[in-house]
Amino acid sequence: MKLTPLHDRVLVKRLEGEEKTAGGLFIPDTAKEKPSKGEVVAAGPGKVGDDGKRVPMAVKAGDMVLFNKYAGTEVKLDGVDHLVMREDDILAIIG
Repeated sequence: MKLTPLHDRVLVKRLEGEEKTAGGLFIPDTAKEKPSKGEVVAAGPGKVGDDGKRVPMAVKAGDMVLFNKYAGTEVKLDGVDHLVMREDDILAIIG
C-alpha cells in the first residue's frame, strides 16, 4: 500500500529498539521503550504560509530523524509500524 502525506505531514518508520542492555541483559518486548528515532519514508509538499506561498519541508525521504516520544499517529503499512506526524514534531535530523 502507498501512503502520501499531505501538507506538512511526514511518514516515519521507527528504528528498532535495543534488544539488550549495556550489561548484556536481554530486554523483553513488554519492557522496551518505543524508540524516538526513525527514517523518513515520505514527506508532504509543505504547508501554505500566511502569505499564500508554500513553505518547503526541511526533511526528505531517507533522512534519519529524532522526534517527540508521543508524536504522531501510528499506522500499519504492509505489516510494518509507521508514524504520520507533523514536521513540527521532528526535533532534529541525524547525520
